[in-house]
Amino acid sequence: MTTVKQILDNKGHETYNVSPGATVFEALQIMADKDCGALMVLDSDGKLVGMFSERDYARKIILHGKSSKESIVEDYMTTELTTARPESTTLELMAVMTNKHVRHIPVLDHNKLAGVVSIGDVVNAIIKEQDITIKDLEKYITSSGYGHQ
Repeated sequence: MTTVKQILDNKGHETYNVSPGATVFEALQIMADKDCGALMVLDSDGKLVGMFSERDYARKIILHGKSSKESIVEDYMTTELTTARPESTTLELMAVMTNKHVRHIPVLDHNKLAGVVSIGDVVNAIIKEQDITIKDLEKYITSSGYGHQ
């Protein structure tokens, strides 16, 4: 079973961040530049205080007719975060993401931000696990003679 640590070791531990005082427009520019759907919101000490996502923008800014250039991230970020630990597994993450309806989960290692795992990362890891299982089964079948009548 693949762990969050293995996913992050493969994809990298880099996170894209924004400060709570940044404008929503600045956050959107970072998301567009980095081609990502969510930013971690870090205070001046580097502590994770929230997350700002495309979903936050769509539901809290656009639908209410607010301006992204005048809105501040801190006022619209999600502060009740679902987090994972490095030893969490892909199946645990998939269950949490499905139950909580989230697409990005910050990973905390000893209360420090260690990376972010997206639903795409989890799906790709599960597909990779299944491919390995299928190849192992095919190898077993052909080497044991079960594949020949």
